[in-house]
Amino acid sequence: MLTAKIGSLVLKNPIMSASGTFGFGGEGSVFADVARLGALVSKTVTVAPRPGNPPPRIVETPSGMLNSIGLENRGADHFIAETLPKMRALGTEIIINIGGEEVAEFEELARRFAAAGVDGLEVNLSCPNVQGGRLYFSTVPALTQEVVERVKEACGRDLPVWAKLSPNVADITEIALAAERGGADGITAINTLIGMSVDWRRRTPVLARTIGGLSGPAIKPVALRQVFEIARVVKIPVIGVGGIASAEDVLEFLVAGAAAVQIGTHNFVHPGGMVSILDELERLLTEAGTTVTDLIGSLDGPDPSTDSRRRDCEEVTRP
Repeated sequence: MLTAKIGSLVLKNPIMSASGTFGFGGEGSVFADVARLGALVSKTVTVAPRPGNPPPRIVETPSGMLNSIGLENRGADHFIAETLPKMRALGTEIIINIGGEEVAEFEELARRFAAAGVDGLEVNLSCPNVQGGRLYFSTVPALTQEVVERVKEACGRDLPVWAKLSPNVADITEIALAAERGGADGITAINTLIGMSVDWRRRTPVLARTIGGLSGPAIKPVALRQVFEIARVVKIPVIGVGGIASAEDVLEFLVAGAAAVQIGTHNFVHPGGMVSILDELERLLTEAGTTVTDLIGSLDGPDPSTDSRRRDCEEVTRP
């Protein structure tokens, strides 16, 4: 009933943590039995340690939060020696989110984690809090394809590789198709929307870097739409993420085309929430007499192609 298949990787259920929102899993084990989750996705790991961005770097917003953490982590050496063994002991599949500012950095991380023996890699092409928010790797299809190709070559074709995409593009399907051409085994959609918060009294931005990534329930409609669009054009599975806070949300993403989901900002509100959502998901599926597999991509609706969106805009603006 709950099994989720993403390429060659079979998960016991479709619920995963979203990168950067659940640490490395051990922290959350205080609040819930994380072994019950389909997988744990690590916070982004980079080749060298990163101190992250200066504070303030988190601010609450209506129905969400803005963050500008800047991929703070202790680097691959520390992670492989100290953190990875602890993650393996948590009793579920381990997906390592990798980040870099050069293609060679992604390659190095792919080689090292393949050798270390992980269950999959999620390639963070879309963090808005590095490279000045320019998002090169997830806004230019050729660069998306190149990074994924090089990662697949570096880690070996058998290790599952997911490409995590940015919603901050004109047409996310072009980027998803480029990742698929590069050999991605799955698409994670979406990362945060770029936003900002200001203090009008001081005439200053609230975040030290001015901009940050918006997450939480506020972005769910955008995430659903983009998952739906991607699932209609690629042949590889889509992992939906963005504003999920209930089992009903999970089911909406499955029907829209996601093969599995990741839960992020909700973990800050309810650290044991993913397991509670899993319990509720099982109950709802039992009541409906259906399964995760049966629901995937079952939404009955027109194809929201670029041309149809353009026609809709023209109809609204036509005098």
